[in-house]
Amino acid sequence: MGMEHVWILPAIPMAVFVLLGLFNGYIPRRGDFIAVLGMSLVVLLVGLVLLDFQGSFSDHEFHPAVGANTYAFDWLNIGNGFFVIEFSTYVDAITMVMLPVVSFVALMVLVYSIGYMHGENRYGWYFATLSFFVAAMLLLVISGNLLQLYLAWEGVGLASYLLIGFYWERQSAAEAAKKAFITTRVGDVGLLIGIILLWKATGTFDIQELISAAQAGAFSETYLTISLIFLFLGAVGKSAQFPLHVWLPDAMEGPTPVSALIHAATMVVAGVYLIARMLPMYELAPIAQDVVLYTGLITALMAATMGLVASDIKRVLAFSTVSQLGFMFVALGVGAVTAAMFHLFTHAFFKSLLFLGSGSVIHATEQQEVEGLGGLRKKMPITAATFIIGSLALAGIPIFAGFFSKDEILHALMDSGPSWAYMVLAGTALLTAIYSTRLVLLTFFGETRNTESYSHAHESPRIMTVPLCILAVLATVSGFFAIDQVGKLLGFEGGIGYLVYPVGGHPHEFKLYVLFATVATITALVGLLIGWIYWHGNAQRANAAKEWAPELHQLLVRRYYMDELYQGIINRVILGAAAVVAWFDKRVVNETGVDGGAQLINFLGWRLKFTQTGRIPNYVLAMAVGVLAVIIVAVSNS
Repeated sequence: MGMEHVWILPAIPMAVFVLLGLFNGYIPRRGDFIAVLGMSLVVLLVGLVLLDFQGSFSDHEFHPAVGANTYAFDWLNIGNGFFVIEFSTYVDAITMVMLPVVSFVALMVLVYSIGYMHGENRYGWYFATLSFFVAAMLLLVISGNLLQLYLAWEGVGLASYLLIGFYWERQSAAEAAKKAFITTRVGDVGLLIGIILLWKATGTFDIQELISAAQAGAFSETYLTISLIFLFLGAVGKSAQFPLHVWLPDAMEGPTPVSALIHAATMVVAGVYLIARMLPMYELAPIAQDVVLYTGLITALMAATMGLVASDIKRVLAFSTVSQLGFMFVALGVGAVTAAMFHLFTHAFFKSLLFLGSGSVIHATEQQEVEGLGGLRKKMPITAATFIIGSLALAGIPIFAGFFSKDEILHALMDSGPSWAYMVLAGTALLTAIYSTRLVLLTFFGETRNTESYSHAHESPRIMTVPLCILAVLATVSGFFAIDQVGKLLGFEGGIGYLVYPVGGHPHEFKLYVLFATVATITALVGLLIGWIYWHGNAQRANAAKEWAPELHQLLVRRYYMDELYQGIINRVILGAAAVVAWFDKRVVNETGVDGGAQLINFLGWRLKFTQTGRIPNYVLAMAVGVLAVIIVAVSNS
């Protein structure tokens, strides 16, 4: 299977979705094995595409044969080419970073779900919907044009809505699903406007043609800037960036495997993928690229501070995800597409590991509040060990994956961004290490704070721990893919710098600057130390700090009051405007325009009926007067 056949990849899980969605009640085990087998086939085919991709390099650069990495046909053609909708696919290095991440993490989540979701109602529907999500995400990744990408984008949003609200009988889950759907729709409107603006100026939706047109000067700088900011709004919504980040923490109401797949490794990085794909255009619009940079910077810092005080184990990881996505946008904001995609790659493994590890804890204890846990390393050694590995990777400790990718982002920001921005992001990395340590200590160390949960805690079954172990290995070793010798050993031209680099640029060799890496390592270790000082044992220092600054603690717990702000806007502005529109619709349109006209005709008919006397002489007289009037008009006109 070659790169031109990647359309088969989303077709497989889509077929699984149709099969399980319609017939899971008639299939043994509700068809869970079909979903796993289907995804295993996708992973195998991705491997074949990867081999074809490797064979398209010459002189360290990607040079596929004409048509070898694309596939297209007209889906709809209106006005003899005026409006053409294509089904098209495009494969390059950015695509090949995404495909293994989406497919492999999805496979691990599906296997894990067999144990985690066992005995749940709608078990078959869960696997069907998860397959639908994977199909939509794969289609998004391989799309060669923006309109097709947008359709897949909306499919991903629909699947997310269904999975967040999987436990729809719980009001909190139903509300979280609606919140996620509506919030991301705000961004999606911006994305659609941006797509329409780009099409209006060029007459094409094809991504590569749009990039070429921009580089040829087809857009004025102002027009391009406005279009790309609208496009970025879609990424802000889908990737939970400030100010549309509020949906992601509440999305943790869905099943934990869903959080691992959708809200850590795949859907939320769709925005990063979109900006990385369109980065050559952003580099032509410095204002739009600065918007990407500063949005990522604000988001990274805000989410990290909120992660310090969150008490729900999944919500801590959700804030961490929002923050790490901010890191990726910072990299894109300074044009470091290699660093952004590398962090996307490593983050997928260690964050999905952490989410699945949290699911293992919840499965064993039926407890999500970290302040009600503690001491679980004794009863759940595999979960504890793998969770610690994921946390070390997140904190950026050598030799784990996060160290390499986060180091690349910080280095790119130091080279190409303002110095104060580097200091802010480095401080955010320090906070990351602190809340990672807090999460590990409160969950797995110290004395248990809930004897009932601890008493029936147990290690998860192998169907759940095996994926944890595999992801723990990847969270440890995937960072070494930055090193050229490792990349060559795997059959590539070099490390990730030889695969993903700016369009028009050249491959670059990963260099570990000793001084820079030492500073980053010391920062991470200081974060671990601070976390240990404040939260080891009975967390006395953390409690004292909470009492010392209760207003600050409350500010972070209430998430900077962003939810209250939005609710106030909805209650006072949106609902107020809706009330005015409703009054106008009722009084002016309905009662005056529609009902008023009907009532006027009814009234006139009622009044005119009194002119009908029933006397024939009166009717003859009226006819005679009418004829006379016609004659007078005719004579006068002649």
